[in-house]
Amino acid sequence: MPIPILMYHNVARAPRGLKVYRSLYVAPGAFARQLALLRRAGYRGLSMADAMPHLTGEQRGRVAVITLDDGYVDNLQHALPLLCEYGFTATCYVVSDALGSHNCWDADRLGIAKPIMSAGQLRAWHAAGMEVGAHSRSHPRLTGCGNPALRDEVRGSRHALEDVLGAPVRQFCYPYGDVDARVADAARDAGYIAATTTRRGRARPGMDLFQLPRVQVARHHWLLPFALRTLTAYEDRRA
Repeated sequence: MPIPILMYHNVARAPRGLKVYRSLYVAPGAFARQLALLRRAGYRGLSMADAMPHLTGEQRGRVAVITLDDGYVDNLQHALPLLCEYGFTATCYVVSDALGSHNCWDADRLGIAKPIMSAGQLRAWHAAGMEVGAHSRSHPRLTGCGNPALRDEVRGSRHALEDVLGAPVRQFCYPYGDVDARVADAARDAGYIAATTTRRGRARPGMDLFQLPRVQVARHHWLLPFALRTLTAYEDRRA
């Protein structure tokens, strides 16, 4: 079966006055309704690690992968309790150099500094049974990095997060979905077992594990659009 890898950023209400990229926010109530829909449709919500047997074709069943980009504090505050309530797991892709800071890569463009989890908060996320993946050290466009910088961003973020968690970090997400063959090879060489993009569509067993597509979940995606994107071929036709 096709496997939707859902892409979230902030699980919180969009701040008043925010003019751009309000789509990055999904309200906690909407997130809860989406998880409930998945359960009613017979899907299990899984982290990337938990979904790997499905992505490789070793197991079958109705699963949806839940991923959250960047590592925002609201993922811990609002998403985690709901994930635990439904018995789901998720992967949070973290910008390692931003721990305890904010979204310095786009704060000026958005006009808002969004808090990133501290090391202690990230350990709390992991201790609750959730997965931590790497999202580079500083959130650059990786195709524009020279080879030394690329290795540092990809491999260095893994090592930094492993030092924080005391546990392996095996999943990677390309910032901005910016990937080519060289960048994918860098993720492979860094010891990750899979990496996700922002390319549209649902994943299927046999796909390149280092070029996995995702289904973006945005603020304006009410329950029907969410169901269409997640449970039907809607996104596949737009891949």
